Amino acid sequence: MKRSLTVTGALLTFALLVAACSQSPVIRTPTPSGSAPGNAVPNVLPRVLAGGLSDPWELTWGPDDFLWVTEKTGKRVTRINPTDGSSIDVLDIPAASASGAGDGVLGMAFAPGAVFLAYDYDAATGPDVDLRGKIVRYSYDQPSALLSDPTDVITGLPASTANNGGRLVLGPDQKLYFTIGDQGNNEYSRACTPIRAQDLPSSSQVSARDWSTYAGKVLRLNQDGTVPADNPLIRGVRSHIFSYGHRDPDGLAFGADGQLYSDEIGPKSDDEVNLLRAGENYGWPYVAGYRDDQSYRYANWSAARGCGQLRYDPVVAPASVPRGVAETQWDNPDYVEPLKTLFTVPNGYNFQDPACGPGFARCWPSVEAASLTYLGPNTPDQTLANSLLVPSLRNGSVYALKLTKDGGSVQGDVLQLFRTHNRYRDITVSPDRTKIYIAATSTSQGPGTDEQGAQLDAPGAILEFALVAPGDAPRPLRGVSPTPKAPAESTLPTPDSPTFSSAPGAAQAPAVPGRPSVAERSVPDAGNQLPRPTPVAPAGQPGTRYTPGPAPVPAPATR
Repeated sequence: MKRSLTVTGALLTFALLVAACSQSPVIRTPTPSGSAPGNAVPNVLPRVLAGGLSDPWELTWGPDDFLWVTEKTGKRVTRINPTDGSSIDVLDIPAASASGAGDGVLGMAFAPGAVFLAYDYDAATGPDVDLRGKIVRYSYDQPSALLSDPTDVITGLPASTANNGGRLVLGPDQKLYFTIGDQGNNEYSRACTPIRAQDLPSSSQVSARDWSTYAGKVLRLNQDGTVPADNPLIRGVRSHIFSYGHRDPDGLAFGADGQLYSDEIGPKSDDEVNLLRAGENYGWPYVAGYRDDQSYRYANWSAARGCGQLRYDPVVAPASVPRGVAETQWDNPDYVEPLKTLFTVPNGYNFQDPACGPGFARCWPSVEAASLTYLGPNTPDQTLANSLLVPSLRNGSVYALKLTKDGGSVQGDVLQLFRTHNRYRDITVSPDRTKIYIAATSTSQGPGTDEQGAQLDAPGAILEFALVAPGDAPRPLRGVSPTPKAPAESTLPTPDSPTFSSAPGAAQAPAVPGRPSVAERSVPDAGNQLPRPTPVAPAGQPGTRYTPGPAPVPAPATR
């Protein structure tokens, strides 16, 4: 059933929030120049291509030149026309588990004649929940956009509502690569469960299809789910494991010459961008970011006596919680440093700044790196050519990291681009590399007015920007976290500036409670989104623009 999704938007918030650290990004501040209705103003104002999605998670440009989206909590796959925003619900997955946290319908990868989907499910037969992950192959008929004949590739993978990973890509070697996080162990509600990111399977576990040690790993699989014969031999065992020692790897992207990059969310700071190599160890939980002894030391809550009686604190661990060795004292022959961190802060950094109020976690230096995209050397804007793009779940930005010619390191400034008051989950680019599409999540970070803690501009939407870096001189972000400060000389939009424009021809309809089935749905609806803004057509102006609606009901942060 075809449907035109409700276009969601509000006035853009252009406050620039900064982590006080030695690696401050650079923001390029363009001068708004205006544009025709329905077009994106380069790097200033996006077009809201589509809305009404339930936590869009994977965003991919398909072989049919349409955008394909997985909806994490909507438990479906949606196909969107990048010209007018109209869409088709391709597949519902009612068996998927989607609690509203980190589990649900996640990664997606195209192969010739097939689409691979990763999602979580409840493997329990009784009342208790046994959350597991799986990868499923669907036959893909491109002319009809039909997915059929689901076949399990691998089942029983570790899955969790936190630090779940879930990114899936098809490599140039025609192998599947899949990320699994550390499951949120050793923190918060799972503080008494040990992290297994350094654990490796025995040959008997592999033979028995016991994947319990796969948490905190990047996997490499044949398309039928078997272990590739050329996978790395790690401590004498060949398994699906390609690399290990990961916390929450949410992004995977292949660059030039088949090099594989990943990014992952750090504990409070030190999100990592890594160049992955077969059989290598990326350090977690003994190292976060660089091995530099800065603002991190492993606290093993799960090994504390009486762990269940302790109150977990993400900043200060009581004396009864065992501490790991300092980062520089930990040694492993397979260890590899990250290419870059977002961002590292020195010892003494105040992770409990009272200016952040009760939601101080929103002001942590971690940008919550949500996925990863590579722009090749043929990108028209050479400022962004041969770069990695990292969308932020925390602050509604995309960070551009310019690579050296050999792809082995990051050079120059980190640019912060495409800033809106949203939380970005995934990005993709048009084949001609002139447009970038961004999936904005449906939920805020909770109550508050900074770092995306208030009402979002476009929850559950796909945004389109022109893929350019403004040509004026870059200006470093200024101000001490968490106080939102824009550079004094910046020209920022005001409430009278142009705001979101609707996709041309997109139908408008009021929000309705609940989402009907694929067969029933033919009009846009709101699903479990935050309260929608009210559309207001300003006098004398074509197109549609929006003003903020009522304050949303606070929702817990999800990853």
